[in-house]
Amino acid sequence: MKRKTLRRIITMAACAAMLASCGGKKEQKAPGIAKVACDESFEYILEQEINVYEYIYPKEDVLAYYVPENEAIDSIMAMGSVKCAVITRPLTDKEVSYLRSNKKIVHQQKIAVDALALIVNPENPVEILSKKEIAEILSGDVTRWDQVEPCKLGEIDVIFDHQGSSTVKFMRDSILGGKPFGPNVSAVKSNPEVFKAVAANRNAVGVIGVSWVSSDLSGRQKSVEELAQAVEKSDTTALDFNQEVKVLKIRGNNEVTAYRPYQAYIFDGSYPLYRSVYMVSTSPGGTVSHRFYSFVTGFQGQKIIQMTGILPATVRPRMVQVE
Repeated sequence: MKRKTLRRIITMAACAAMLASCGGKKEQKAPGIAKVACDESFEYILEQEINVYEYIYPKEDVLAYYVPENEAIDSIMAMGSVKCAVITRPLTDKEVSYLRSNKKIVHQQKIAVDALALIVNPENPVEILSKKEIAEILSGDVTRWDQVEPCKLGEIDVIFDHQGSSTVKFMRDSILGGKPFGPNVSAVKSNPEVFKAVAANRNAVGVIGVSWVSSDLSGRQKSVEELAQAVEKSDTTALDFNQEVKVLKIRGNNEVTAYRPYQAYIFDGSYPLYRSVYMVSTSPGGTVSHRFYSFVTGFQGQKIIQMTGILPATVRPRMVQVE
């Protein structure tokens, strides 16, 4: 089911009221609908894309389903009503061949590079983790914070967004080499719940997409009209992170310097925990699904991604203030 936020509903109502006050008439939407299956890690990003797209094209509607990545891929392969997907990998040659053998047009393009942030409670004195230390914590070889750095904190609680999420898969495959997690690892139900759990627990460390901890989350209060205007501008706004949690610096293997997931460090590869984000479409030209795909992969859609804190695929990285 599509999860339209309360903010989005209020904003749309405000836009309708504004049109009415100006003597305009609210346009009725034609039956133009696109259905998108999206890896739930990227819900915040896709919601911003949908909000602006529907504001610019009021006769078209985009319905999003936020599911584990495998379900998003299955939705595309089923060749049903879902014609678009947002996932962390392109379709394989075998998957593309299967779709084309069933007379489906396949478009796919990298739309962003996402970083995974490790967040802790502000009272946690730890500032830096190496990839080796992360692996030891995830495997359960290191279970207490005082094994990482002298402190008075206790058992380490690792919190993921969802046990079937692409974030879990990335950390298991890329950091642990496919080995199982230790008993200190658990999952909640969503990215916002990871944020809340860490903010409330001094011993917790959360693994979360960087867009969820960017201070640009204040953009949740911006109107759709303001977002639509912002995507036309070229800015160098400084990026920082929400102060309710602390975003750790991460040091790669055999590296001396540690980095936080600022866009510039994602861009040059200095920040080691990153992954690509792809959008796939099997819709023919002239459909709402294809127009939405073109929007997200085009300049406006890429600018929206830039504003969420992750790195867009085709727009220059934002200038940032760094320490």
